[in-house]
Amino acid sequence: MAFGNFDSERAAPLSEINMTPLVDVMLVLLVVFIVGMPLMQQSVRVELPKTASTQKAGANTRVTLAIDAAGQLWLDERAVGEAELSAELARLAADPALELELQADRAVRYEAVARTLAQAREAGISRIGFITTER
Repeated sequence: MAFGNFDSERAAPLSEINMTPLVDVMLVLLVVFIVGMPLMQQSVRVELPKTASTQKAGANTRVTLAIDAAGQLWLDERAVGEAELSAELARLAADPALELELQADRAVRYEAVARTLAQAREAGISRIGFITTER
């Protein structure tokens, strides 16, 4: 019973490279770089100069517009009707740095959200964001 051929004439040196250790080392390096990357980005310490100004330059005005499950509109926690909302949005649109944050209940129909977005665009508000919760 012979399991191998020990013929010395046909025996040639093994010329293949074993890739398993190379792949192991590369995976370890990949994990080290993935874990270390956030630390490298936060490691730069810069001492910023201090100013005498007490007001933030270019501070954005944020206004929250909420639509509850019943379809009621709330502008900065104050109930408003659709007609009053148009007038308020037109008044607020005078500020070019205004950011409108739209917060709609998940039960609200998209029709109400689209109508509110259209009112904001007609008033001249171009910076609109949606407030959501993480899953």
